Amino acid sequence: MARLLLLTQALAPSAEVLPALGLLAHQVRTLPAEASVLVDAPECDVILVDARRELFQAKSLCRVIHATGAVAPVIVIVTEGGLAALNGEWGVDDVVLESAGPGEVEARIRLARARFAQPDDEDPTIRHGAIAIDESSYSARLSGRHLDLTYKEFELLKHLVLHPGRVFTRAQLLQEVWGYDYYGGTRTVDVHVRRLRAKLGTDHETLIGTVRNVGYRFVPEHDEVDEAVGAGA
Repeated sequence: MARLLLLTQALAPSAEVLPALGLLAHQVRTLPAEASVLVDAPECDVILVDARRELFQAKSLCRVIHATGAVAPVIVIVTEGGLAALNGEWGVDDVVLESAGPGEVEARIRLARARFAQPDDEDPTIRHGAIAIDESSYSARLSGRHLDLTYKEFELLKHLVLHPGRVFTRAQLLQEVWGYDYYGGTRTVDVHVRRLRAKLGTDHETLIGTVRNVGYRFVPEHDEVDEAVGAGA
């Protein structure tokens, strides 16, 4: 059981801000979403910031927490529409939708605590060839060029890069990237792959390979060279 500190503008009950919390056994303390409360804030394992409505105020609060040295990982709670406002300037450790199920919320809390406990000198960047993915700022670069990705495009790219060469079916990607609570069709995966390839550019779109009648995989650059050589032989 974790000690959670929920900072919310309206001092709404935790089960209203993030309904999944009502199904979990964590201890939740609710305080106003104001920087002043951080001075005498109780000890906690995770800080939850309610950003469902007042995005600007929530961003300012997150930046204050980050600038003053957070004593625990910070997870921001947003609506689907609020995802577009998130970027590295928030200085948060993770984000969760208000509609997320208890399994996802539990996993994000657990992972945020584990990452926060890592040594400060550990590089949070995932690197594979020309791609560099920074989980802490939800940003990705290709040969030094910033990729302007949506949240789901970022999560999809990260998931594929973390498993180079492994083939994922569309159903697997829906489950592992979109989550158990997503009820959309597998065409959603195709649409996101197409957009992601367009942002990678024509020189690098083959980094995401299609396995006919199966799904998609991340193709390491040396594999691209090997395939090109094989095709010319």
